[in-house]
Amino acid sequence: MLSFDPSQWLGRTLEVQEQLSHNLIQRIAATFDAPVPETGEELPWLWHWCFFLDVANTSDLGPDGHPALGGFMPPAHGRNRMWAGGRLEFRQPLRVGDCATRRSRIEKITEKKGNSGSLLFVTLQHEYWQRGQLCISEEQDIVYREPSAPKLGAGEPVPEPHWVEDVQPNTVLLFRYSALTFNAHRIHVDLPYVTEVEGYPNLVVHGPLTATLSLAAFVRANPLARVRKFAFRGLRPLIAPNVFQVGGQHINSGIAELWASNASGLSQRAEVYFD
Repeated sequence: MLSFDPSQWLGRTLEVQEQLSHNLIQRIAATFDAPVPETGEELPWLWHWCFFLDVANTSDLGPDGHPALGGFMPPAHGRNRMWAGGRLEFRQPLRVGDCATRRSRIEKITEKKGNSGSLLFVTLQHEYWQRGQLCISEEQDIVYREPSAPKLGAGEPVPEPHWVEDVQPNTVLLFRYSALTFNAHRIHVDLPYVTEVEGYPNLVVHGPLTATLSLAAFVRANPLARVRKFAFRGLRPLIAPNVFQVGGQHINSGIAELWASNASGLSQRAEVYFD
């Protein structure tokens, strides 16, 4: 049962301005062992998640490391937060070095009953603007679940891939991505917390990190493709330091299915539409 009136939060807006700093982009590239795009060049897909961040004071963080709720986001105290998935449309690339603006709006708040208890879903609509033009339109799904044992069982079988890459999610990678995204969520960096409080066997790999690696693997396998849309959905958590795979297959002209998986099956599904 919700402890607040959703109508008081629906439609709330937030605007954040950011310079796509070449210095930060160097750090993103170093984290991914990727080439550094120069000023004026296109920002690689999904690197925008390292900008436009919530910069809450340390004293304003909750016990899990997330900003305390009840400001822009609705109150969901006593629940664990997860980035469940999202849908993005890339109209044109953001450019390195220029200023950009993200305009956010709370579009939907729903509560559902799941196997692990009550789930509160919050859907955010983000628009990213640069030089007066809409560059990226994004829907982000955040879920707040009641404390319960994490879902770690076997996943769906892994399809036959047309390309696949191994990923080693060591503590350095998780720490660096948390730092890039100013994400203090303790399940990614705090071993005693994640094992003793939330019940995972080890550190949890970030969902957006997995999605970024998955789309980057698609780009490397299909260098002539121009990405237009991308959607992803988390299925099961990936646990460090176990190696996982990012791969995919073409399912139609201009459409590919992507996934992240480990020895136990699929952990994240995605689709990409491209020219």
